[in-house]
Amino acid sequence: MKAIVTGGAGFIGSHVVDALVEAGVSVVVMDDLSGGFADNVNPKAAFVEGSILDHELINRLFAEHRFDYVFHLAAYAAEGLSHFIKRFNYQNNVTGSVNLINAAVNYDAKCFVFTSSIAVYGANQVPMLESMAPAPEDSYGIAKFVVERELAISHEMFGLPYVIFRPHNVYGERQNIGDKYRNVIGIFMNEMMQNRPLTVFGDGEQTRAFSYIGDVAPLIAKSIFVPEAYQQIFNVGADEPYSVNVLAAEVARAMGVTAELRHLPARNEVLHAYASHEKASNVFKYSAQTSLSEGLNRMAAWARAAGSRESQPFRGIEIERGLPSAWREKTAT
Repeated sequence: MKAIVTGGAGFIGSHVVDALVEAGVSVVVMDDLSGGFADNVNPKAAFVEGSILDHELINRLFAEHRFDYVFHLAAYAAEGLSHFIKRFNYQNNVTGSVNLINAAVNYDAKCFVFTSSIAVYGANQVPMLESMAPAPEDSYGIAKFVVERELAISHEMFGLPYVIFRPHNVYGERQNIGDKYRNVIGIFMNEMMQNRPLTVFGDGEQTRAFSYIGDVAPLIAKSIFVPEAYQQIFNVGADEPYSVNVLAAEVARAMGVTAELRHLPARNEVLHAYASHEKASNVFKYSAQTSLSEGLNRMAAWARAAGSRESQPFRGIEIERGLPSAWREKTAT
């Protein structure tokens, strides 16, 4: 069995690669290292540095390896920032995905596994169920839903099998804690190691269910071996929501420091987002096993060993109007 994993040098992708290698799958990792790191790649996997926007490279790889399975995890997943980088968002998260779908159809892949997001649901739909009509409220969620529809249509037109996962608020070892636009737990830990106050948008009472990587990545890798999962969409992650204020206190405990919060004006974001995982439980016999405190302990130990990272500004903001001040600082266009 051969698989290509896009974004396999990134956070979730590298853990999926580990699970595939352990299952005996031959893996080629494709990553442009814009958000991942080469040392995240499992040494038993082959690594190709390249972008999913490079359709010629993708076609060469498919022609050479004849991949049985495609795991597509490459994306720029800054949900809030996506309002201000619409062109970049759609190029990377839609056009790049279409390049992979085209190759998967043309080279007869046995299954295309796609990591979408609960961002497709939008607001006022909790707990989020796969049967709900998506109503995304940001450009990132719109892009993810577009790719979901492309996969459904590609199955109807060309017979391409697929599995779609909607993970949410995933955290753990290897997360890029130097990205100030996404992944609040990584941002908090990085700020603590730099002796800075924790950045909280709004009053901090917005809620999310924070999902440990060890409960998410193995399920994604396993899906190709579960025929009942094909042509299905699954929420995957933790069940219990926590406010950002409670999260800040829990992260501080795991890091062994006292948290100081810096409240900034609220962003335009969904206030409450958590999902039902009954469908995944029924098909995969799945349930998240790692408590928030235990997951944070594991990530904190890794973060302290890895050290802090300097947050780099996103160079290429397309819309300045309404850009949060914390993102405007040192941001270059």
